[in-house]
Amino acid sequence: MERAQEVYKKAREYSDYTAKNLSKLIKIKSLSGQEKEVAAAVKQMMEEANFDEVKIDGLGNVIGRIGSGKKIIALDGHIDTVDMGNLDDWEFDPLGGEIQFGYVQGRGASDQTGGPAAFITAGRILKEIGLDNDVTIYFTATVMEEDCDGLCWKYIVEEDKIKPECVVVTEPTNLNIYRGQRGRMEIEVSFHGLSAHGSAPERGKNAIYMASRVALEIEKLNERLASDPFLGKGSVTISEFVSSSPSLCAVSDFAKIHLDRRLTWGEDKELALNEVREIVRNENANVELLNYSEKAYTGLQYGMEKYYPTWKIEEDHQVIQTGVKAFEELFKEKPAIDKWTFSTNGVTINGLYKIPVIGFGPGKEEMAHAPNEKVSIDHLIKASAFYANFCSIY
Repeated sequence: MERAQEVYKKAREYSDYTAKNLSKLIKIKSLSGQEKEVAAAVKQMMEEANFDEVKIDGLGNVIGRIGSGKKIIALDGHIDTVDMGNLDDWEFDPLGGEIQFGYVQGRGASDQTGGPAAFITAGRILKEIGLDNDVTIYFTATVMEEDCDGLCWKYIVEEDKIKPECVVVTEPTNLNIYRGQRGRMEIEVSFHGLSAHGSAPERGKNAIYMASRVALEIEKLNERLASDPFLGKGSVTISEFVSSSPSLCAVSDFAKIHLDRRLTWGEDKELALNEVREIVRNENANVELLNYSEKAYTGLQYGMEKYYPTWKIEEDHQVIQTGVKAFEELFKEKPAIDKWTFSTNGVTINGLYKIPVIGFGPGKEEMAHAPNEKVSIDHLIKASAFYANFCSIY
């Protein structure tokens, strides 16, 4: 308890340090695959905080280490962001990193650079007060999450050969403890028709009509998908509809729809694919689970299936209970325990590799990808304290 209060005191003392670090990171535009400059800044911050080791791996993830104990844990936060969107919707410069009215403002403040800024402070605190438990802590500032959540951790586990006992994902949780999320996948359905002159459409087979019939059935499918008491209902929606024909005076011979499928507990990729295959069985159509393969800023080409499994940690699991204890020691109250609406690196960390995950981050989930994004400095202070205390008692 005394140690927890020492941690909290230091987190408050370093509030300006945390806020200024975050401000520096926000000022660096860092879209997926373009994180080189922000990664260098994070690396420098970790080195200045006296981490035991800091490196950038082949994919471009910044990996800091403190300690060399038998128990291996990790704090994860991605350093890529989405683009700015319509600048007219912003009340301040999205790359300004302004610190005012108790907030740090700008793109990435909540989603998701605030988490890494806070855990760098946690690392500084742990280096100053020392670790008295047998742990190795990795601080992973990861890349390409916005384009392909979990890809960074596929690389960390399979190529860096780091597989922790647990991971704290620092995506925004409004300082609640999160223990799961729905999964997702991206499905493409292609329709192949037969072109004919537009003056005699009966001679052809219109791919747009095929796709339209299927689209109406996809809408019905969404209504009957399964639900989970904790994670909620699965969902499916069409996010893109494209078509082509030899000319605007011809029957369409090709159409394509893109499906955003959200998976609740008990749903997986085969179930979801078979649902769509059943709908298109009478059409000349192909159903495909898409793949992601893009170049990182390091030049490495890397990828995975666009299947991001559902995951859920039981509330009585040790990692969740350790988080509850860390929270209560610091803040003298019980945390709310909930889930993310959106997707995180947990899809790979737990969904694929079954590593226990706890979610705890500064900022509000509804600020993610929104204009006027900002994070409370109080949140940054409390997140820094939580990460340091969690690592101290794990």
